[in-house]
Amino acid sequence: MKFRKQFFDPMAYLGLNPAKATILVVDDSPEMQRYFRVLLEIDAYNVETASSGNEALQIMRRGCVPQVVLLDLQMPGMDGLETLQRIQECRPQPRVIMCSGVDDPAKVLEAAALGANAFLVKPVQHLYLSAAIERCLNEAPARRLAGPLGAHVFILPSPTPLKQPSTARDFKA
Repeated sequence: MKFRKQFFDPMAYLGLNPAKATILVVDDSPEMQRYFRVLLEIDAYNVETASSGNEALQIMRRGCVPQVVLLDLQMPGMDGLETLQRIQECRPQPRVIMCSGVDDPAKVLEAAALGANAFLVKPVQHLYLSAAIERCLNEAPARRLAGPLGAHVFILPSPTPLKQPSTARDFKA
């Protein structure tokens, strides 16, 4: 009976789920940083946070090499699109997911042209965030470069109660 208890003890398995990739969350809202951190840590990702584009660049220059950058579009000072361009100078072909509270097709196209992998509309559901990150991590860089504007962007809608829920759609820029 003692053997059986030890064999089925869930605490014995705690060390078997190593952390996954590192995700850098760049958002000027402390609440959004905490929200994304909780969701990402539930999925066992390592999470770094930055409150601005400049802070994100400093973190990367100090040696943080995130596999995915979750980047807010609208930030004071350097916005998400400018930050994306500057990140590309530090690290070629970064995997970037843009986030915004506004579903602006012009901004989506601009983000796609700059090389964003995905675009999430806030409020972001855990399932959509997880899907976008897994897609970024599993997508081959050569595939990302196909298409007239140089990127494939995966757009995930906001689950707002005012709109009819829609499914995630691929957007080829």
